[in-house]
Amino acid sequence: QVQLVESGGGLVQAGGSLRLSCAPSGRTFSSYGMGWFRQAPGKEREFVATIAWGGGSKYYSDSVKGRFTISREDAKNTMYLQMNSLKPEDTAVYYCAASTRYRMPGNYIPNYDYWGQGTQVTVSS
Repeated sequence: QVQLVESGGGLVQAGGSLRLSCAPSGRTFSSYGMGWFRQAPGKEREFVATIAWGGGSKYYSDSVKGRFTISREDAKNTMYLQMNSLKPEDTAVYYCAASTRYRMPGNYIPNYDYWGQGTQVTVSS
């Protein structure tokens, strides 16, 4: 069983930056497609970004494109989400996810096999 652990969330003012990290416990994830999702109170979980194993392909939701950057360092067994120019509407619990079946799992939640517990990001206006 793979456990994903997110870190790096917190409270930040609008326009600020945060970097989230995600690392699996007990397994290396170099052959997993990975992604970030978020869920705001009262809303469904939504796709943020995804990265293929090997890191060559990345894909973002329109709402974060140009502000967020997804990356991975397989040597450190860690994935990141650099979030810049944060807006109050980015406030949500952010989840990392891993797919053992898809090199590039994309924005489709059922493509992912493992999920982290989430980390809270709050952007104040």
